[in-house]
Amino acid sequence: MGKLSTVSMFLRRRQRLEEPTDLYGHRVKLLDGGELDLAQWRGQPALIVNTASKCGLTPQYQGLQELYERYHDRGLNVLGSPSGDFADQEYDEAGEIRGFCQRNYGVQFPLTERTSVRRDPGPFWAELISQPNSAPPMWNFTKYLVGADGHLIEHFGPTVRPDSEQVRAAIERALADAVRTAAVPGGGQ
Repeated sequence: MGKLSTVSMFLRRRQRLEEPTDLYGHRVKLLDGGELDLAQWRGQPALIVNTASKCGLTPQYQGLQELYERYHDRGLNVLGSPSGDFADQEYDEAGEIRGFCQRNYGVQFPLTERTSVRRDPGPFWAELISQPNSAPPMWNFTKYLVGADGHLIEHFGPTVRPDSEQVRAAIERALADAVRTAAVPGGGQ
């Protein structure tokens, strides 16, 4: 990717949605060739992260895996989306990406196929970055917390570590909200 195309990617303005939409209405293709219907996550919060294997922020995979291990049994899902949008810092082949993530960070949470998250995002990422309180990723490892209802709660910049108090507190609130909503008759529908 040349410097001119990188600059044009950052200058492109995206239409922002006026009302939040249900991000769990999407299906995404996974790195292993399967497909994940995000509707199965309804009722649970999710942390969606654009990732890259050859970035200075790549060690954040460890923090993401630790969040997954700590909170998954309580209902948190984590989804990584490997992308080469920023300085082409991702391997081209699915096997290279999967092997790198497992070998170096023991990643157990699902990863989408290599995808564009900013330059030419598919339907899921286009909708995610267009939410009322969202923004396109500025670099690898931008984090988006989605609530149990499929609406974006908050996003965190690339330098906000997954194990930061800010991210953990937001996850705790999202998990508590999911429990409260599920306890209300008809609230989880």
